Amino acid sequence: MKSSTAVLLFLACVASATASLALDKPPQFWNLTTSTVTGLEISKPGENAFQSNQTANDPDGQVEHDERLKITGVESGTYDVRLTLKDGRTCLVRNVNILKGKPFSIEDKNLSDCSKR
Repeated sequence: MKSSTAVLLFLACVASATASLALDKPPQFWNLTTSTVTGLEISKPGENAFQSNQTANDPDGQVEHDERLKITGVESGTYDVRLTLKDGRTCLVRNVNILKGKPFSIEDKNLSDCSKR
């Protein structure tokens, strides 16, 4: 086997192993809004059946700007996400792609259907 072929085979094995490890990790929410998130609930699109508050996974129960949060109990797919912000607004972000082992971010421009409690 030529050394270049061996190197390519090695790199393919490493890439495959890395992808496999990523699938074992939970997805992460990356807060790129300018607000602190105090509630994050996930539902299948259009069903309005939101699961438990994911911010309970954070030691202080909230996700500040540029902080990441581990998401549990969610398979890869497309979801609606309801955020409760520290300023009292609740906003809906529709059709968010959540993948195991990958972060997904939400920015201010993604916030819609916001209402004040």
